[in-house]
Formats: sequence, structure tokens, C-alpha cells
Amino acid sequence: MISIPIAIRIRHLDVDRMGRESSASASEESGRKIMQETIRLGISVCLLGEKVRYDGGHKRDAFLTDTLGKFVEYVQVCPETECGLGVPRETLRLEGDPDHPRLINTQTRKDRTDQMSTWAKNRITDLEQADLCGFIFKKKSPSCGMKQVRVCNGKGGMVRKGSGIFARMFMNHFPLLPAEEEERLHDPGLRENFLERIFVCKRWRELLSEKKSRSGLTDFHTRHKLLIFSHSQEIYRIMGKLVAQAKNFPQDELYESYQKHLMESLAIETTPAKHADVLQHMTGYFKKQLSGDEKQELIELIEHYRIGYVPLIVPVTRINHFARKYDQSHLKSQYYLNPHPTELQLKNHA
Repeated sequence: MISIPIAIRIRHLDVDRMGRESSASASEESGRKIMQETIRLGISVCLLGEKVRYDGGHKRDAFLTDTLGKFVEYVQVCPETECGLGVPRETLRLEGDPDHPRLINTQTRKDRTDQMSTWAKNRITDLEQADLCGFIFKKKSPSCGMKQVRVCNGKGGMVRKGSGIFARMFMNHFPLLPAEEEERLHDPGLRENFLERIFVCKRWRELLSEKKSRSGLTDFHTRHKLLIFSHSQEIYRIMGKLVAQAKNFPQDELYESYQKHLMESLAIETTPAKHADVLQHMTGYFKKQLSGDEKQELIELIEHYRIGYVPLIVPVTRINHFARKYDQSHLKSQYYLNPHPTELQLKNHA
């Protein structure tokens, strides 16, 4: 049996300085909270190149190891080896009710459901202490697949409506935690959304590590307003009312409600039309500073993005430029403009 290293230790990351020009003044950076620890993500270990699959192979994903791996610390999990199955091993598949499938060896027909479930329950309890900001699962795996995993009825029939035993238990236990499958992260939009969520989750965790205060929550909300707005205007309004009426709620209840709305809003897919609304809203902050030509140029860039002629990074870069040029402090504090490290180049494709 292969032993699995506990984690890959990567370097520390300052997420609040991402995307800034090296010439940014100290005053621009003052007040921005610096992330002191890396983002910690759970991951199916075969995606990192560990040879733990049933055939002794792996499914190394270059983006996860070579790009994202520079900014996160991975907490590695392999349900099948950790629950006691060897390498190589007999293949497994899900059978029965897609909502409550059994995990069965395909040849010997041995039922591994209880073995996997017992291990998973204990492992998930351990992961409560890992301070995870998300999890990346192996697609289609009978233990790790999030959805559309093949489930057989035992009579030759098959549907792709299942979830892997461990993945299902993990997501039920951590319903607000960002989770994705590695193949879906090859889609630029889905990748952008997932990474945006894990960086927000990390900043939220940092807020929770401090003494709870209404002023702290208000500051967090203020700096994330446009990011939330780009996903759901409806939830944005609900959260705005919640923060405005913060004094009417006990702090624990206030924070719990805010977190639920925050993570639910960010899980909603954004669109070019939603982004265009946010970008147009930001142009209002420069109505007294921009010349007629500058205003027209910015309006045209936003429209070109909306219809797909240019990526999101083009109008975002222009607005960032104006925010620095005219010292627009509110916009400079917005995570919408700098949600994650520029090295990830996500908005180049969005």
C-alpha cells in the first residue's frame, strides 16, 4: 500500500496586493489586510501525480500542480487507499439507487460501502480542523466524483446521476464550502468562479479569526460589494439590508446569516451582462474627472466586452488605471477589480 504525504507546502501569498503595479504608493496599500497564510484546499491526490489509482497510475493536472499550486497548500485525500484498499486494486462502481448507491467491486462483487462510509465519516471530522477553503475532486470517480457519476442497476442499465461516496458525504457536511471537479476547472468561467470563491472564503476566515464586530463586517462587505453584485443583485440587496440593520441582530446570528448569503451568492454564475452592469456602475465614479473622449472609450470597451470582442481584463484594467489616476479610494478597495493573483490570468479569458 502506498503512503500518502499529508500536504504540499507552498509559499505564502499576499492576496490583497495582487494585480497592483509595483509603483503603487504605501498609502494605496495601507489598510489592506495582508493574508498571512496560504489558502488550504483539499484535493483528490491522484490529481497531483501520486500513483494511487486502481491501476497504479495517476491523473496529474498541470494547472493544479504548476499554476494554482504556487498559491495554495493542498491537503491530499485518497478515499480508496486511505480506507484500506491497495494499489493496484480491483475496480469499483456505484450500484442501485442513484441517491443512495452502494460501492461494489466490479468482479468479486464485494460491497465496500460501509468500509468507505466509516472511513469518510472519520476523515471528514479530521478535515474540520484543516481550515479548508475548498476542495477539488476527481471527476467520475465512484468515491470522489461530485455529480454525473455512473450508477449501474445491476442488470446492465446505467445512469449518470450519482455522486461518489466520499464526495457526497463531504459536500453534505460542508454545504457552503467551494467544491469543484478538475475537468470543470478547464472551463475559464468555472475556473474563475471557483478561485474567486476560495479567495473570498480565505478572507472571510481571516475576518472570523478576529474579534467579531459590526464595523469589521461592514468593512468586509463594503470591499466585496461589487463582487457580490456581479453574481446576484437580489442577494446583494438582502446582504446590504442585513449589514445596515446589523445592530438588530446578535453578532453570532449576524455573521452566520451573512456567511450563508455570501457563499450562496458567489456560487451563482456570473455573465457578461452582469459584469457589464458592474463596470457601467463604476464609470459613475469618474463622471467629473473623465474627458468626453475618455468616457466614450470606456463605454465602448465595456460594450465590446459585453458582446465578446474583448476579455474582461480589458475594461477592468482601464478602470483600475482611472481609480489610481484619480485616487478613487472606494474603487481601489474593491476586490472585484483585484479578486485574485494576476499570475492566474483568469480575466484574460473571461
